[in-house]
Amino acid sequence: MIKGSMTMVERTFFDYVNKFGESQQRSMFGGIGLFQEDAMYALLTNDCIYIRGGEELDDQLTALGCEKYRHVKKQTVATVNYYDITDLYSSNYQELDAIVGTSIKNAVSQRVVQKSSLNRRLRDLPNMQLTLERMVKKSGVDDVDTFIKLGAPTVFNKVCQTYGNDVDIKLLWKFAGAIEGIHWKLLQEPRKRQLLESCQR
Repeated sequence: MIKGSMTMVERTFFDYVNKFGESQQRSMFGGIGLFQEDAMYALLTNDCIYIRGGEELDDQLTALGCEKYRHVKKQTVATVNYYDITDLYSSNYQELDAIVGTSIKNAVSQRVVQKSSLNRRLRDLPNMQLTLERMVKKSGVDDVDTFIKLGAPTVFNKVCQTYGNDVDIKLLWKFAGAIEGIHWKLLQEPRKRQLLESCQR
């Protein structure tokens, strides 16, 4: 369905990645995200192709001069772990298959780790660190399973009950991003409004 709105470069790339298995498309950050097994591995936006890094792939893509994707939103810029491979793709770079294959493999295995809550601490989730983990635990949410089950608005409300209502609203975004596996600055406005409405502060 989204395919019609793709540019030529994006369309040919989408056809190219079919060799790695079937991909799904979803609208992401004003562009199109490509997913396998619910894990996003590529972003097509503004006629550019970005693929997800991770582990040794980061060094390899940096050495090849691939720039990281920067998501600019009003005054803030979030740099995420996706690299611009448009030039490599256009020039038929001979190692491209290996790079894209590794990117998909990394994305899928990271997603599996994200989904299995065993051996996971709250502080290991995106946007969370030790201080936030302590706040959440002090508010009665002890583990990742409970955190995910309750959802960001409920956890945020619990933290507000414990620490008072002047808790920074950014915590709500951070909790939502932690559950969705993304940097909190990448949450879209409609999603933020929805979260706020669920909070009833």
